[in-house]
Amino acid sequence: MAELFSQDWMVSYMEAWNAEPALSDALAKIGFDTVIAYGFNGEENPRGVLNVQGGKAVSAGAYDGEEVNWDLRASEAHWRKWMKKPPGMMGLGMAYTSRKLKFNIGDYTAMIKDPRMAGPFIKSFTAMSKA
Repeated sequence: MAELFSQDWMVSYMEAWNAEPALSDALAKIGFDTVIAYGFNGEENPRGVLNVQGGKAVSAGAYDGEEVNWDLRASEAHWRKWMKKPPGMMGLGMAYTSRKLKFNIGDYTAMIKDPRMAGPFIKSFTAMSKA
């Protein structure tokens, strides 16, 4: 298995993202464009980045200073736990309120209140488990 959020891991995640209809197809319906960064708590910069255009991941790799719309952080142990058993809505809510999952950039509350985005967000963890 490639190192979490490395170039190789992010490319594998991009492929899993695009192969998950409840994620990429659902976001395509709303024309979702964004750049999402992933990393570990306490580090200055994220480690990996995913560029999404029209719901589909179009590029992925190691973070290289790109401007991002979302910057999600957690401990390596929590990321690995969620990849083994992807969380549901309640699990993600608890992770957010207990600060196990942090949004350094991006509005978790606004996103989770929009059902067009909340379901796909949960499915992104399923895609991670397949990366």
